[in-house]
Amino acid sequence: MSELNGVPSRPQDPLDSAQYDPINHLNALFSHPVTLSSVPATSRALNNHVSDLDKQIAQLVEAQAITNESSAHRVETAKADLAELFKRIEGVRERAIRTETTITEMTADIKKLDGTKKNLTVSMTALKRLQMLTTAYEQLRVLCKTRQYRECAQLLQAVIQLMAHFRSYRSIDQIAMLSRNVAELQRELLEQVCEDFEIVFAKGEVASKKGMLSEACLVMESLQDGGKQRIISWYCNTQLREYRQVFRGNDEAGSLDNISRRYAWLKRILKTYDEEHASIFPASWKVNEVLSKSFCEGTKEDFKGILSKAARRVDGKSLDVNLLLTCLQETLDFEQWLERRFSSDRASIDTMNVRDDRPLIFGKAVSEAFEPYLSLWVDAQDKQLSMMLPKYRIQPLRPADEEFTPTAVHASSIELFQFYRVTFAQCAKLSTGSKLLDLSQKFAKYLDQYADSVLSRFLPAEKAGPISINSAPQPTLEDISVLLNTADYCNMTTAQLSEKIRSKIDPELQSKIDFEKQQDSFLGVASAAIRFLVKRVEVEAEPSWREMRNISWSKLENVGDQSSYVSELVTKVKKKCGEILAVLSKDMYSRAFCDKVVDALVGNLINNVVLCKPISEVGAEQMLLDSYVLKKAFEELLTLKAEPGTHPPAGYLKHVNRTFVKVDSILKTLQVQANPAEGLVQAYFIHVGDKSDANFRKILELKGLKRQAQAELVDLFRVFVRSREEMGDTSNEETKLVDQSLVLSPLIVQGPNMAPITGGGSVVAGLGSASLQNQMNRFDPRDFGSAIMSAARDSVDRLQTPNMMSSLAGDRAGSDAGTTSSGTSAVTGLGIGGINDVSGSGTDSAGTAGQANTGINLAEGTSGSNLNENLRNLGRFFRRETGRFGSSGTS
Repeated sequence: MSELNGVPSRPQDPLDSAQYDPINHLNALFSHPVTLSSVPATSRALNNHVSDLDKQIAQLVEAQAITNESSAHRVETAKADLAELFKRIEGVRERAIRTETTITEMTADIKKLDGTKKNLTVSMTALKRLQMLTTAYEQLRVLCKTRQYRECAQLLQAVIQLMAHFRSYRSIDQIAMLSRNVAELQRELLEQVCEDFEIVFAKGEVASKKGMLSEACLVMESLQDGGKQRIISWYCNTQLREYRQVFRGNDEAGSLDNISRRYAWLKRILKTYDEEHASIFPASWKVNEVLSKSFCEGTKEDFKGILSKAARRVDGKSLDVNLLLTCLQETLDFEQWLERRFSSDRASIDTMNVRDDRPLIFGKAVSEAFEPYLSLWVDAQDKQLSMMLPKYRIQPLRPADEEFTPTAVHASSIELFQFYRVTFAQCAKLSTGSKLLDLSQKFAKYLDQYADSVLSRFLPAEKAGPISINSAPQPTLEDISVLLNTADYCNMTTAQLSEKIRSKIDPELQSKIDFEKQQDSFLGVASAAIRFLVKRVEVEAEPSWREMRNISWSKLENVGDQSSYVSELVTKVKKKCGEILAVLSKDMYSRAFCDKVVDALVGNLINNVVLCKPISEVGAEQMLLDSYVLKKAFEELLTLKAEPGTHPPAGYLKHVNRTFVKVDSILKTLQVQANPAEGLVQAYFIHVGDKSDANFRKILELKGLKRQAQAELVDLFRVFVRSREEMGDTSNEETKLVDQSLVLSPLIVQGPNMAPITGGGSVVAGLGSASLQNQMNRFDPRDFGSAIMSAARDSVDRLQTPNMMSSLAGDRAGSDAGTTSSGTSAVTGLGIGGINDVSGSGTDSAGTAGQANTGINLAEGTSGSNLNENLRNLGRFFRRETGRFGSSGTS
């Protein structure tokens, strides 16, 4: 029995089915003759079922009939109730209308009385105001004649307010006449006050009649026809009349040479105002400020004319730049003086605003006249900057008598940006348009020059080869620290300068302000300084790498403790890094330096692993142990100068681990034996993870496998790759094969003892006395003995054929073409032709010639006798080939 939601469900009766078939049902009930005995019982059951169904149907029909009758009764009852409700609503509405009519009749008289009262009140108010206006007008006429200006001012304000009330009554003749009389009286007052001011100032009676003039100003402030502005304009013109006559009527007095006399004139006028006239005018009029603005406006127009005439001179003389700059500076100082004087007066009024946020009162009030000629000023700044840079080039990074500090910067950078700040502030006061854009372009120009010709010159030129012992003196670590700090200071200050210029320049020019190129230049200097410090560490590590290459990694029998070169390498690297970190002041650059050191040394480690081939499985395991020791040592570089117990940042540890994965992937693959071949291929897929057969060949070459074995393994590798491609690589992203490995692809691993060439595994390919790349073509006598021993052992232990040493004389025998096709190699440190493989094309003919010339015999005898014989043959070869060896070693 099926269940629904935990409740058993009843089995469906076949008789209830919509697709009921009696034949099928009977067949199911009486499927065998034996079941026919139950026919009577089945018949009775069916009859009883039919009877039950008839009873149920009758009950349902009766119930439905009763329900229909009750529903109809309820509908009729609801309709009757609605009709009764509508009747009641209509009765209420009629009673409301009757009530409203009754109330309106009762309050009609009251409304009429209210309207009458309102009209009487308005009429009485108007008559009273008219009486007041008439009385005030008559009194004002009398006071005006007697020049009682204080009382006039009060009455005038009252008259003006009363006339505003009667403005809508001007259609009445009497009101219109009174309005005209009041306007005429205002005009008479205006002319009378102006006449009084002119007479008093003309007769020099200001001191004795200050009170009358002060009261007259109150009258002028009450007038609506610009009386206040008329008095202020008259006063300004009166005070500046003599100034205009002197400086406009005389070319000599009005020249730029006498610009200081102009400004002194205004200062004298303002002093007179403060002492004699300030008490006459209300403080809210700001007459002294209006006077100064009028002076600045007139002076600006004068300067425009003077500068325009000077620019159009026909005698061939242009504007004197020094005079222009002097006048410009005096003008800026004068504007600042006015700003300080009047901004202090406004401070009490505008206390809620920050001073820097308030607009300038006298910004460009006079200096705007100089803006069209600012190109001369910008050129002068360009000339001054061009004279400053040569002096910076000859300055040392640190004065000899100055004590070093890790935060010190080059003094020239501070001086340069201070000059930039002052110059920018001056230009921003004069122009925020195209001239400020021109100045910013000059700034960018000399920032580029400062980075290229001043800062970069303290660093030696970067070269791919080693630095020779007799090269020019190298900068000290303290000098590099100062250089790094200076580049960082210039980068940050350039960003601040860019933001400051954008905030001042016109909005449509903001997009043209861009100092990113200059910032990149300073960051480039900082990066070059870091690379130089990394080179110093690489130089210290070079002897340890040489010791690593002298170990015969194919002959190791078991894995012991860390190799001897590791301890020396860790000691030297930590010592040099500690010295460098002690002079670096910023954690950002300490981190960058340690990151670069790890990258460089791991790149050198990979190069030296390739140089150490052939590498046995035990040798690879030993190298893997050495790599682990180096990784743990490099993880401590960043905390060498930190407090004891300080843990390096997680990001740095992640970088070290990610970098060492490169060399570990190679060593773990080399650690796997070539037999069974499937194991080596699978190990390559796991650790290297690409499908390049060229890179797989490099692993086989590092293991020192023979060409035939390599060919078999490569064929198997291709089968595995093809199988993966046909089946579809459904593995996750971590195990999915890539086309080229980023570690192996840059390496070029050729025949035995060929040096690797990487595409950038380290910061620079060696800076010591014997760089990795230089070992292919530069003779090193310190490695001469070990190179001969290695060549001899390789001849006996790996090649096992007399033709394998043929390429030592291959050039003499004309086997250059054959050597190229078979992949030549160089004996480590010798710089001569290498040992060819028998599988290379052209080997047979070249090998015969080589054997004849060298006398090397590898076909018979024991390994010991062959080794001694090969050493003797090599000695005879080098004695015969002294001239050729010398030329190839120095090429």
